[in-house]
Amino acid sequence: MRPTLRPDAVLVQAVIAGALSFAHLHDLAEAAGQTGWKAWAYPVSVDLLLVAAWHRLRSLRAAGTSARSAWTWFTVALAASLGANIATAGLLDLTDVPDWLRILVAGWPALAFLGGTLLVHSPGHPAVAQLAEPTRDTEEPAAVEAVIERGDMTEPEPEIAAAPALPSPDPESVPEPAPAPEPEPAPVAVPPALVAHARKVADDYRARTGYPIDADTLRSRLGVPPPMAHAIAAQLA
Repeated sequence: MRPTLRPDAVLVQAVIAGALSFAHLHDLAEAAGQTGWKAWAYPVSVDLLLVAAWHRLRSLRAAGTSARSAWTWFTVALAASLGANIATAGLLDLTDVPDWLRILVAGWPALAFLGGTLLVHSPGHPAVAQLAEPTRDTEEPAAVEAVIERGDMTEPEPEIAAAPALPSPDPESVPEPAPAPEPEPAPVAVPPALVAHARKVADDYRARTGYPIDADTLRSRLGVPPPMAHAIAAQLA
């Protein structure tokens, strides 16, 4: 079923008001010496500046920033539009326009260009923010991850206390004691995130060389102590 088109009273009123204001601006510009296509361009310039200032004003208010500049140019465009409508109501002789009005009409393009440029390129505008935002790399350096993991999660190696000195016995009466077994190194805790990163490094090394990565190469790639490098290599095996 096709939707039924119904006229909108607000839209009709806006079209009528815009057409009347457009005609008044055209008549005033033509009376001030701007003939031909230039007289038709003046209403477009005034209305565009008015709409641009209003749009910029709403954007700044929504962002919670100062809208003083947008208010200024909105007031300038509104004064130009309202002044043209009042001037063409019979209060001004359009056959003998004063010189000051001719100067204002002739200088309007430069003023409108300045206002539009400041509205578009003022700080906080989306176009300016997009140009000023630095590009971000999608990949994080592997060395940074290794340094962070090493600084946060590397545990110190346990220290072995020295045995107290004993009195020297007679070498003939006391048998030579058997050598004490060397203490086993304490296990090194390896964070899961570091193991996952090391696995990526090992896979990349195997893909490039065709051989599994050794503990020394893994230590130099990750920048970790030798015990932790051996512990990681044991988990990757």
